[in-house]
Amino acid sequence: MAAALAVYFVDLGGSSIWDANEAFYVETPREMIAAHDFINPSFNYLPRFNKPVLSYWIVAGFYRVFGVSVAVQRIPIAIGAMVIIACAFFLARVADPRLMRDAECGMRDAERGMRDAECGMRDAEFGMRDAGSGGREVGSGIRDGRLGIGDSALWAALGLAANPRLVMFARRIFIDVWLTMFLALTLTCFALSERYPERRRYLGWMYVAVGLGTLTKGPVAIVIPALAFALYLAVRGQLRRVRDMMIPSGVVIVACIVLPWYVALYHEHGWAQIRSFLLTENLERYTEGAGVRQVRGLLFYLPVLFSDSFPWSAFLIGGAVFSWRRRNPLELLLWSWIVVIVGFFSLSAGKQDLYIFPVVPAAAAIAGLMMARACEDASARRWVRGTLVAVGALLAAAGLGALYVFVGAGRVYALGGATGIGAMAIVGGVMCAALAVTGRPFRAAGVLLAAIIAVNWVFVLRVLPEFERYKPVPALSREIASRLQPGDVVANYQVALPSMVYYLGRHVDEHFDTPSFVAAINSRDRVYGVLTDDDYHALAAEIGSRTCVLNRYPVFNVKLGSVLARAPLPELLLISNECR
Repeated sequence: MAAALAVYFVDLGGSSIWDANEAFYVETPREMIAAHDFINPSFNYLPRFNKPVLSYWIVAGFYRVFGVSVAVQRIPIAIGAMVIIACAFFLARVADPRLMRDAECGMRDAERGMRDAECGMRDAEFGMRDAGSGGREVGSGIRDGRLGIGDSALWAALGLAANPRLVMFARRIFIDVWLTMFLALTLTCFALSERYPERRRYLGWMYVAVGLGTLTKGPVAIVIPALAFALYLAVRGQLRRVRDMMIPSGVVIVACIVLPWYVALYHEHGWAQIRSFLLTENLERYTEGAGVRQVRGLLFYLPVLFSDSFPWSAFLIGGAVFSWRRRNPLELLLWSWIVVIVGFFSLSAGKQDLYIFPVVPAAAAIAGLMMARACEDASARRWVRGTLVAVGALLAAAGLGALYVFVGAGRVYALGGATGIGAMAIVGGVMCAALAVTGRPFRAAGVLLAAIIAVNWVFVLRVLPEFERYKPVPALSREIASRLQPGDVVANYQVALPSMVYYLGRHVDEHFDTPSFVAAINSRDRVYGVLTDDDYHALAAEIGSRTCVLNRYPVFNVKLGSVLARAPLPELLLISNECR
């Protein structure tokens, strides 16, 4: 666990800004501090109201304490990942009846009653552990279910900590990691309130998490928990219990967290910015796909669900089977959470893979419960063995694929560390499958996680620094900065390079239509333009005689087909309309 968690904080400043998402959460807080304006977020020195303000405030607070840098911006993302992992731990612990038995039996629970009967059934329910696990000594060694391989909470947390996707996201995607964190806290607090109905404070903390999530990304932090908890209560035939969820108090708590910023925004701008966020950024994106270029089918999220929670996502099928057999109410809550998130966004017009990432703590908890069941149930043990054989084979195949793409002939997309990652994945996958086949699933799972954790370390320490050669913005920005004079214009055409604003510390014009870019190049201002080699040739007739190429920068082509075909690296060009 220590090895799995430490990698989240290693070399946070060792790689440059990721342009897909991170640039906005590095630069906007810097501009807010420079302008001494914490009400009106801006990016590229223009208003930016398409997201609520809490993410910017958090980064700005870290900037004030530790200074402005990319590494400082990544510290709170890593902290958010730690909270998500902790939520997976507590969700599995709360949902596992074995881990909570002593606590339950020690409580005066008027609603559940039957305390003595439940405690008296301990042997009947769990006394056959040795027989269920084939009489192995490993089963008898964890009879209390609190430590070792029978600890569902430890398996859940460790599997999620090793998740390569979480490691990657925790180094670049601020807002979605923090939204996932607040939604995970919401789910955990509700699960605790279900486990301990007399402890009403858990519902109060749940509404605090809802309010903070709403101030992070908007109404989705209210809609998702409401639908998930409603489904959970409806399936149990307990919808009337909604009246016991402190909803009036919850509305007050959420309002106290969310409304101050919106009131300040209304005071300065009226309803325009608020209406634009609620309608365009939320409703129209969901119903019409506003701002999303790709049209994706109804089943788009099924492979995403597998990759988001890998390797523990492989246990969801077996987890579903055994959850249905046991009818554990809190496992039903976890499944309601997953079904609602995947179902809700599958019906949206604007699908993005990050949207369903909040399922990961619930998926990890279900996998942890499945691992713990294998200690006492022979059929669960068989499911776990089969699953680990498949996951081991998949990991080994992924290692072979990495060697083929990044180390094989041509080396167009060469990356240092790819050989180590491929070898570790192959060895770890083969060992995992072999141990599972020979009847040692817990050792197989340990080897699997150890291999993935080792891959994460190589990825962070070797691959990410090597990948800098395919991220041209820092070098491109340095060259532009060395040439800039007062009054010069920097313009990007048909390329999204928002991190350039941070590296240059100035406004960058962004052109996505040809006439405006051609007009800028043909103006009297000295212009430094950035565009792809293909676009430059396409515009040659209109701007070729006025411009020259100052430099070329290779970039990584993320299309798998191009990588497998070893197509030449695409290039970004730095051009200017003054070539002396």
